[in-house]
This record gives sequence, C-alpha cells and structure tokens, in this order.
Amino acid sequence: MKTNKNTTIFFRLSYLSISIVLLSILLWGWVECSDSSNKIPETLAQQPQLNSFGFFSDSLDHQTFSVSKNETLSDILLKHGVPGTEIIQIVDDAKEVLDVKKIVAGNFYHTFTNDDSLSTLVYFVYEKSPRHFVVFDLRDSINVYESEKEVIVRENQKSAVIDHSLYVSLMNAEATPELAIKLSQIFAWEIDFYHLQKGDHFKVIYDELYIDNKFFAIGTIKAALFSHSGKDFYAIPFTQDSVYQYFDEEGNSLRKAFLKAPLEFGRISSRYSKSRLHPVLKTHRPHLGVDYAAPVGTPIRTTGDGVVSDIGYNRGSGKFIKIRHNSIYTTMYLHLSRYSKGIKKGSKVQQGQVIGYVGSTGLSTGPHLDYRFFVNGNPVDPLKVEVPPSHPVKKELRDEYEVQRDSVMKLLKKVEIIAAKNPL
Repeated sequence: MKTNKNTTIFFRLSYLSISIVLLSILLWGWVECSDSSNKIPETLAQQPQLNSFGFFSDSLDHQTFSVSKNETLSDILLKHGVPGTEIIQIVDDAKEVLDVKKIVAGNFYHTFTNDDSLSTLVYFVYEKSPRHFVVFDLRDSINVYESEKEVIVRENQKSAVIDHSLYVSLMNAEATPELAIKLSQIFAWEIDFYHLQKGDHFKVIYDELYIDNKFFAIGTIKAALFSHSGKDFYAIPFTQDSVYQYFDEEGNSLRKAFLKAPLEFGRISSRYSKSRLHPVLKTHRPHLGVDYAAPVGTPIRTTGDGVVSDIGYNRGSGKFIKIRHNSIYTTMYLHLSRYSKGIKKGSKVQQGQVIGYVGSTGLSTGPHLDYRFFVNGNPVDPLKVEVPPSHPVKKELRDEYEVQRDSVMKLLKKVEIIAAKNPL
C-alpha cells in the first residue's frame, strides 16, 4: 500500500509539472503572437509609398523650384536636360490639360530624376494651383495628365466680440481673411458691415480644407450667428431646389433682392443728402447717393440681378453703369476707372457679379464709388431702402427644415464667445 501511495503522488507531481510547462509554452506563444500582431512586417514597411502626386518616387531625386518671370515650359525642360525634339512632343501632348503659354511665374514645379550620374528627368510636375497639378511622365513613352491632391476636411469653430471690425476681430481670433469674406457674403443682405458696433459678436462653425497637411481654404459654413445692435441673426444651412443656401430661424432666406453694399470692404465717405457742399464745385447741391472710399481698382459688384440699361461717360459722373433690376428698382455706379470685360448695354448681370472697378473719373476729388438707388425712377437713400426677401423654405419642406434648424441652433449654443486677446 505504501508503494502504491508513493507511486500515485509521483504521477500527480509529474502531471502538474507537465501541465505547468505546457501552460508556459502556450502563454509564451500567445505573447509572441500578440507582439507580432502589432508589428509591421519588415517587407511591408520597406514597400515604396505613393507620393502626393500619385506615383512612386522613393528611388528618385526630388527637387522643387518656382517658375521665373517670363520663363516658358520649354525653357524649364531644356534647363533640366530634356532634348529639344522631345520637348516639341511634350508640349503637343500637354495641350489637352495645360495651356503652356500660361505658365504662371511664381507657381511651383517639381523634378524627379534618376539617382545616378546622368540625373535623367523621369517625372516633371507643374502645380497649376495648390490643389491641381499636371504630371509629365517621361519614362518609356510620354504621358501627360492632370490630377488633384487629396483634400482633408477638418471642422473648426470661431467666435469673437467686435472691437473694431469683423476683419480685425477674426484676425485676433486667429482666423483667416477668407472667413471674414464668407461671413460678410452670407449676412450681406441682413447686416451692413460698414456699421458694426462695438460689442457685436458672432459664432461660426465651418470646415477647413487641408492639402499636404497645410491649410488650403475655408470650406462650407455649417452654422453661424451674428449678433448686431442687440439682435441675433442666424444662418441656417438648408438645401432647397438642389441649392445649398442659408435661412433665418423663421425659414426666411438670407438672400434678399439686393446686397447691402456694392463693395465687400471700404468706408462710407459721404452719405445721401438733399443739400451737400460739392467738393469740386464748392456749391450746395443734392447728393443722391452714398460714396464708398476705396483704392483705385477695387472690384464693384452689382447689388442685384438685372440688365445694364445704360453705360458710358459724362462730365459729372465719369464712367458709370446703370442697371435695371425690374419695373421698380434701378441702381447706378459712378466714377468708375473701367468696366469689367463683356459689360455693355443690354448685358444681363447677376447679384454679386463684378461689373467694374473703383476710379476717380468725372467730377471727383479722389478714388471712390458713388452708389445710387432708384425706386420707380425716384432716388432714395440706399442705406434706408426696404428690400424684399427671396423665397422662404417651402411648406412641404418645413418639418425637415425645422429639424435642421434646431440641430444647428443647439450646436451654436455650445460655442463659447471669446473676447479678443490682443485687440488692435
């Protein structure tokens, strides 16, 4: 019995030892598998990667240059060792995607050459813009094609209290001038940005576009609130009739029949008056418009859709344009330096379209735009005229719009208003 008992103990210990060893092996294997699952296989890590232009260039030498003044595509290719006979074919193949006569000085181009003593040009890339580019594949046979870089969209938000101007407030909030322009365009029919008051404030939620991990442009404005003179103006985005547009909280379109001002930025130098001392004639006479002081060449945009009913020059008004919007409304733009291309009597124009440029022609003491507004042929103060709204949200879309509105207003409520850190 004693022997049997010892034997039993021996086998139990042996079984326990074997179990521990097997468990250790299994645990070791599991740990190894776990570690290896987080590692990139060496062969995969060494695989070449596509560059931002969409081709493999790991084994090539890459250099970046900018186009010099008066430099042509032929000049550039010759400089980088491409034979003249080959350049003729390259230029011919590029006609479909690039007007080689319009290579822009200052734009970037890239060369990709073999990493050897000959440094043969393999790829040539011309950047038409930060996003769009043309690839010249010069390997076995010439292939020229246009493409674009991937755009990364990132949502952002800004808020600020107006201290001096919308532009200054956005700069202090570390925003871009483009955001100021977009906001002024959205609210152009509701707010006169030449008369912002200290203490006005805004909130905006928008997309930023990035290329090569660098900021490229402002994308879609997703929601905005502008508080002016104690009143809140909302910009609620909603698609109606396949058009992405903005409405207020009641469902009325922010797009009115006329813009508040014909210039995006400037200052009012003289107002509408029935009796004003004329700066040139030195006599008191009516001034039936609003003067906007701005540098020569500043773009002038028509404040509403219409047809050019008159265009020309006279001694007092200088170069002018008159636009008939409908049977009731007409606007005039005086003292222009020049007209936009294609603008003539009978031309149809759309709201916001550039029709000319600020000048100082006629009886004028300096560069400015004299903007005039007529109702039924009678001049009225452009700053006080009541303009009709455009189409509101349709009844059949009302429920869908209200869901969108409530969501947007909830998001805007969460955006904290931040005062400028370093007011100018």
